[in-house]
Amino acid sequence: MTEAQHVQDAQNPEATESAPPVAPRGGRRGRPAATIYDIAKLAGVNPSTVSRALSKPGRINVKTEERIHAAAKELNYRLNPMARALPTGRTSSLGLLLADITNPMFFNVVRGAESAASMRGYTLLLAESQESSEREAAAAERLSPSVDGLVLVTSRLSDEQIVDLAAQRPLVVINRKVHGVPGIVPDIEPGIEQALAHLGGLGHTSIAFVSGPENSWMNRARWAALLDRAPALGMTIVEIGPGKPTLEGGATTLARVVAAGVTAVLAYNDLMAIGLMRAAQESGLDVPGELSIIGFDDIFGSDFTSPQLSTVRTPLGAIGDQAVRLIMRLIDEEAGGPPPLESDQPLVTEFVVRGSTGPAAR
Repeated sequence: MTEAQHVQDAQNPEATESAPPVAPRGGRRGRPAATIYDIAKLAGVNPSTVSRALSKPGRINVKTEERIHAAAKELNYRLNPMARALPTGRTSSLGLLLADITNPMFFNVVRGAESAASMRGYTLLLAESQESSEREAAAAERLSPSVDGLVLVTSRLSDEQIVDLAAQRPLVVINRKVHGVPGIVPDIEPGIEQALAHLGGLGHTSIAFVSGPENSWMNRARWAALLDRAPALGMTIVEIGPGKPTLEGGATTLARVVAAGVTAVLAYNDLMAIGLMRAAQESGLDVPGELSIIGFDDIFGSDFTSPQLSTVRTPLGAIGDQAVRLIMRLIDEEAGGPPPLESDQPLVTEFVVRGSTGPAAR
């Protein structure tokens, strides 16, 4: 019998209750890390009371709980979430799987997700797929055993793969609709309609969509919306792509854009739009004098360009926040809590007018 078990059995029968994990021994300068028994001694309570105060807040007297937390803070005690998962099956961690961690589009998504997770005492574990479905499947397999739920951001997996993952672990997808799997998808129609109306008002009648990855659900959704709305406004539209959703991916489309004879372009995302703008300027084309360019998402830095980029803004921070709050409701439901609710507020895109759009060239 270990010393810890002996103390529990001898001091109080309640002490046999599962206690929060003990922080690993050997703190800074070789001093042992504090345990719940150190906290119990300082606070003048039983170890089992410390266990309830730290792992199940609200189960004991408020003043006693405050005294225990004060003692834990004084002793610099920290819970170990991974060890805590052994008796409870919960890790207090969420996996956030991104298509490309270098894409600024994800900055605010991560920030919104982190804010919502920290409010529930959860830690985010990040992984990326580098736009590869194979890497994404491998990353999901690695993460799944270590987290309570997964959030897939702009997933490149097939619907079948996502459904299989959702059967194993609570899962939410962002910027994707998969039958039977909860998802957070902004309403792209308002932003696209505003962008097309803006171009129409500037006299543009021939436009192009520079498309992104072929296996991107959002890429197909944006093209379908543009193809539906542009002809109704008296515009011809052509799709150029698919291409990589990067600066280089946008730059490589310039020759085809010029050959198409269009006066305005909407790109799959801001990175592709900026890449196309740079390539156009380097070739001597005036933006927006000879070619108007619009991006999607309004990423950090989209207004750093010259001219500043007009774009369809997506509420990225709110998307990350709502995805995490949705998956927390799914996790609670799995544990016997209330069923998940719908998203708290509509997520709507809007067009932001900047300097990269101007009157159609005559």
